Amino acid sequence: MDTATADIDVHNPADGRPVGRVADHSAVSVADTIRDLRVHQPEWESIGVRARAEWIMRFQDWLVDNTARLTDIVQSETGKTRFDAEIEVPAAIDLAKYWARNAEAFLVDEKATPHSPIGRTKRLVKTFRPHPVVGIITPWNLPIMNPCFDAFAALLAGAAVVVKPSEVTPLSAVELGRGWAEIGAPPVFTVVTGRGATGRAVVEAVDYVQFTGSTRTGRAIAVACGERLVPYSLELGGKDPAIVLADADIDRAAAGIVYGGLFNSGQACISVERVYVEAPVYDSFVSSLVAQVNELRQGQDGRDFAFDIGAMATSAQRDIVQRHVEDACAKGARILVGGKPTGTGTFFEPTVLVDVDHSMACLTEETFGPVLPVIKVADEAEAIRMANDSTYGLSATVWTGDRSRGERVARSLEVGAVNVNDAYANIVNFALPMGGWKDSGIGARWGGASGIRKYCRQQAITIPRGPALSREPLWYPASRIRSRVVTTLMRAVDARGWRKLPNALRRNR
Repeated sequence: MDTATADIDVHNPADGRPVGRVADHSAVSVADTIRDLRVHQPEWESIGVRARAEWIMRFQDWLVDNTARLTDIVQSETGKTRFDAEIEVPAAIDLAKYWARNAEAFLVDEKATPHSPIGRTKRLVKTFRPHPVVGIITPWNLPIMNPCFDAFAALLAGAAVVVKPSEVTPLSAVELGRGWAEIGAPPVFTVVTGRGATGRAVVEAVDYVQFTGSTRTGRAIAVACGERLVPYSLELGGKDPAIVLADADIDRAAAGIVYGGLFNSGQACISVERVYVEAPVYDSFVSSLVAQVNELRQGQDGRDFAFDIGAMATSAQRDIVQRHVEDACAKGARILVGGKPTGTGTFFEPTVLVDVDHSMACLTEETFGPVLPVIKVADEAEAIRMANDSTYGLSATVWTGDRSRGERVARSLEVGAVNVNDAYANIVNFALPMGGWKDSGIGARWGGASGIRKYCRQQAITIPRGPALSREPLWYPASRIRSRVVTTLMRAVDARGWRKLPNALRRNR
């Protein structure tokens, strides 16, 4: 029985107007939904990866056909600019093609090579069987991309999927669920909406949890999964550093950092949130950064690409940004651009801060907003040390005129991904893993075969080669002769030098 109640109103944060209403699904409703997914999952698995890939491509067709409408929905519940919103559906389309094209090769059985001659009496096979039901819990910043980031891989692995989106931006995910049903796909993908209790109910009922969100919530999910011995993957907070070296193209570095830090009003887990600049180019970099931020247009957008920076998704997040800026100023920082809410909706001005240090919240806590704190460093070594001085380790950028130097610096940073002379490049290269170190998470999404195999249980199968013996050498009853034959052969194969010899021969050496 569905005990959901339609009691969550969704508003456009740019102007506060209501744009939709969704159900707050109860734990009972979630359990019923997941029970139904379990009924249909075995058939979904049994149709094979090629048939599943065809359904994903049919869903891709639906995404293509409904791109403009979906983008409208994204804007309506997030307050994004059209420029920021319009990338979400194409990114999902691209990801659908990647997984559909590669899933069969990524999931093919692996034939293992025996480690010793004794093992050659068996054929060794490793298979990949899906976790029956995967729960995907997503945040509010990328309401189309976040569900698709993980659902396509899990579905192609053969799992059934339930998505629980943020209650702040649930409309896009609900539309994805409607689209899956509209194309007539098997009922193995669904969306449940609600607040925190709904998310907890998902965690308590599924076989694998993929969570994207705050470190605090991620820790709670890890505890809950640990109690149930259920596997999970967590992409959590970030405090991503940018390092600008003295040999960098300064204007390009500033442009890349403006985009890397202010895309989606800074509401991305891999947003640039700290900028370390070598002293010889510090002044010229700050000058270029300030000039480029001053040129940005902020406001409520329609379909006409009139603005660069939109609203923040929630008033609570806007207040966190304001607190970070006020804390920095109280401790000696200076505002060169922006620095305050606009007074309309949840907009916060794009902000550049200087004279900052690591005693300030804007350099230690995740801001998740349109703020760029800039720090002067003496040299490359100090930049690396300060960039690594964080509890987070999601991603970073390095800006330099020497690509070899950039790669060397990248290998010194304690983060899961580094982009040299670019921002966000890792998020569109699905052959690479996207995962955080330290407090930024456990596990990763994408990364080629590992990105789909994470949703699978590995199964080992041994099959005899050649004719079967009446009994294996080490089966009962115990026999001194059979034991000595086996252990002598093992020593002959595994030991080094004279130790390969039987004891009797070793005594006669």
